[in-house]
Amino acid sequence: MRTLVHLSDLHFGRVDGRIIEPLRRAVTAAHPDLVAISGDFTQRARRGQFAAARVFIDSLPFQTLPVPGNHDVPLYNVAARFLAPFSNYQRHISRDLEPVFVDEEIAVVGLNTARSLVTKGGGRLSRPQVERAVGTLVNVPPQVMKIVVTHHPFDLPEGYSADDLVGRAGMAMAQLAAIGADLFLAGHLHVSHIGSTAERYKIEGHSALVVQAGTMSTRGRGELNTFNVLRVEKPRVTVERYSWAPDQQEFTLSGRESFHHSSRGWTA
Repeated sequence: MRTLVHLSDLHFGRVDGRIIEPLRRAVTAAHPDLVAISGDFTQRARRGQFAAARVFIDSLPFQTLPVPGNHDVPLYNVAARFLAPFSNYQRHISRDLEPVFVDEEIAVVGLNTARSLVTKGGGRLSRPQVERAVGTLVNVPPQVMKIVVTHHPFDLPEGYSADDLVGRAGMAMAQLAAIGADLFLAGHLHVSHIGSTAERYKIEGHSALVVQAGTMSTRGRGELNTFNVLRVEKPRVTVERYSWAPDQQEFTLSGRESFHHSSRGWTA
């Protein structure tokens, strides 16, 4: 079994500093094999905000797999936005915008969905990006769980428009379904969510679990600061949600759901 911590939307520059040390303790207590961080490390892609995010990441004694979010691209610095949109991210967080982690039980690929030209915080994927991910995942043994990490989501909670999906989701899902992608991790909406690709994409013979993490910023959308801990042992996944408890000044377990994959897809 592998344990993954899934963080998203840290938004340094718009985070309540009181939660940082409790968050570090909670992540450490989970003893993860990997910490996946699905974008928006900063509020406005400023050096000081990236530096603060780096300090937090360095405080976690675990391997991390980060991908950028739309807030990690400069907004007001127009020259940087179009000429070097990821320079601060690569200086402070990771030079690799699409990292990969593979061991005997999990194969995890990160995909960069952040774009300079996309407005209103949207993101998208290109065919070459997806083809690289497919090339990594296609050859892993069948007992290995295939996991994709993006900032922008492949599925949505109720009440959201399809405009909130990652751009070219249909193209990407068709290719990733063909090689049996099992699990998608994302953020962006600041709302926790668990869904199945079978309901939205209806690709015959394919069903993947979609897990979305909340945020650590003060811009919660009706939800406390949250993150996920996933216990992965193919064909089973358990998702534990940890939420900020202001009275206790700690992150506490607020939900647990377990899923099993069979010929009928993912079932609770």
